[in-house]
Amino acid sequence: MYLSRIVLVLIGLAAIAPIAFAQEKKPPLVTHARVQLNLAGAETAVEGAKKKAAAMGLKSNIAVVDDGGHLLSFARMDGARPASGSTALTKAVSAATFRQETGALPAKGEPDALLSLSIQNAAAASGGKITTLKGGIPIIVDGQVIGAIGVGGGSGEQDAEVAKAGVQALLDALSEKK
Repeated sequence: MYLSRIVLVLIGLAAIAPIAFAQEKKPPLVTHARVQLNLAGAETAVEGAKKKAAAMGLKSNIAVVDDGGHLLSFARMDGARPASGSTALTKAVSAATFRQETGALPAKGEPDALLSLSIQNAAAASGGKITTLKGGIPIIVDGQVIGAIGVGGGSGEQDAEVAKAGVQALLDALSEKK
């Protein structure tokens, strides 16, 4: 009887040992296998956007940022308004950091004018790094937002169309390399 109790205790300890070990396992300290946008990719997106803008007869400013909103590439087409440069960058930063297209909020559903206006006030408080103007598109690869492109110089719809062409140019180039 004494021996059977010892055996039961040992079996119980063996059963909970993996659970205790699993609880002690620490999370990883770095992320591996992360897709990251680089300069060549950003320039590919800019070139695709420039081609689309030219085909539409637009003179655009085009900014591409990484997933944290840091500038990787920028182009101001000949004749583009200088003031639209900062707008393009703000659109790209907003799209990258909010992980969604820029435009009226909420993104899915009926636009809320008061919410959009309050975001514009928040933009002033954030140093102008937030906008609800159309023309900022996130760049998504393998389900991850790796950056964004922002375009300024046309109407909001035109800017979004040019930005989407830039993203598509990058995605097409990536699929060719596979």
